[in-house]
Amino acid sequence: MAIKDYFFSPKYECMSREEMTALQGERLVALVKRVYENVPVYRKKMDDAGIKPEDIHGIEDLKKLPFTTKQDLRNNYPFGMLCDKKEDIVRLHASSGTTGKLTVVGYSQHDLDIWQECICRALAMAGVTKEDTVHVSYGYGLFTGGLGLHDGATKMGCTVVPVSSGNTKRQLALMKDFGATVLGCTPSYAIYLATELKNNGMTKEDLD
Repeated sequence: MAIKDYFFSPKYECMSREEMTALQGERLVALVKRVYENVPVYRKKMDDAGIKPEDIHGIEDLKKLPFTTKQDLRNNYPFGMLCDKKEDIVRLHASSGTTGKLTVVGYSQHDLDIWQECICRALAMAGVTKEDTVHVSYGYGLFTGGLGLHDGATKMGCTVVPVSSGNTKRQLALMKDFGATVLGCTPSYAIYLATELKNNGMTKEDLD
């Protein structure tokens, strides 16, 4: 896929409801078959519910599938829910584990490529272009946010500033000095940054 396709792809962005439903059904059928054949946890859940992959024909059959809970993820820590072979996993991310065992996600290179495409499309939808400077204030590391936005914005061709989280005064200084035009962070941190701007007698114009 050419880089221009990340900005707007009529094939995906202008699908009719019927085309979207058909594609979702096709992908659901393939996904159910894949996890049934490769993940013992899902296979047991489906067998216990009396469901086989061939019983799933489209998204109208979603109601037949058993739920996956966060406890399932915890019970099968760290790699019991992986669908790919361990040697095909190129990156691991996980939750903070503050409310229990970490929930782990493994990404193949194909997964990361799709993730980058999704980020590019989301940024484009928000009006971002390759002319922008993206200030990333999400945490990097096991949390998916920082590296996810970083990779997608880089793929789009933006100038990416990988600041990570914390050190608010430094964040504000870098936003001004490096000419940030896009801020990536949690909503609560964006509010905190705005509060600190006000507390320091600064306005948006001070960052321009």
